[in-house]
Amino acid sequence: MKNTPFDLTGKVAVVTGSSRGIGRASAELLAKLGAKVVISSRKADACEEVADGIKKAGGDAHVIACNISRREEIEALISGTTKHYGKIDILVCNAASNPYYGPMSGISDEQFRKILDNNVIANNWLIQMAAPGMIERKWGRVVLVGSLAGKTGGLIAGAHYAASKGGLHALVKWLAQRAAPHNVLVNGVAPASTATPMMEGRPVDLERIPLRRMSQPEEVAWPIAFLCSEAASYICGTVLDINGGVHMS
Repeated sequence: MKNTPFDLTGKVAVVTGSSRGIGRASAELLAKLGAKVVISSRKADACEEVADGIKKAGGDAHVIACNISRREEIEALISGTTKHYGKIDILVCNAASNPYYGPMSGISDEQFRKILDNNVIANNWLIQMAAPGMIERKWGRVVLVGSLAGKTGGLIAGAHYAASKGGLHALVKWLAQRAAPHNVLVNGVAPASTATPMMEGRPVDLERIPLRRMSQPEEVAWPIAFLCSEAASYICGTVLDINGGVHMS
């Protein structure tokens, strides 16, 4: 898509949780659109597999393993990307925790705090570290992967996950207001149940989804790529619904 607003040639993107699922699909698509992509998750071997596939397809990818629950590893991810590629233009905050405890089950305080730490605080760390360079260069795109659960409570989500994603949606709007004057656009997406390894074996009632199916990772990746491009140059503080009609806002 060269010479179109979707062309990302010359841009550097960091995608967390990109060894599988939505993160992997997003990283592969951003690379296809011309971006240099850092593949990152806790599983280095799986990241290498994704990066190798991108390179074989003619793209540019680099691996930096990172457990986002550890601030020092996030620091290493951001500094390692800058050292390797010289900058960060695009940050896709996709990595998240979503343990399933069953409907209405008790969730300990420790479990609740862990999800809030991983899904909200860790993403705030990422943005705090990546945004200054974007602001200095007067160009940046940040996309936070939220959830239908953060808007409606979701289809099968636990209270801890729904609360964390609701917090993430609020963070999108808070950050967007403050970054926009520097041409750094912060947005989000809110998928419903997506056919990823995280959702395997979970009891999703497809009758509650008007399209009668879960989304595929690529169907979430395309809206993410759109928000990373010049095609979305006047979209700011939006959390796009990608839910097959479950919630229409």
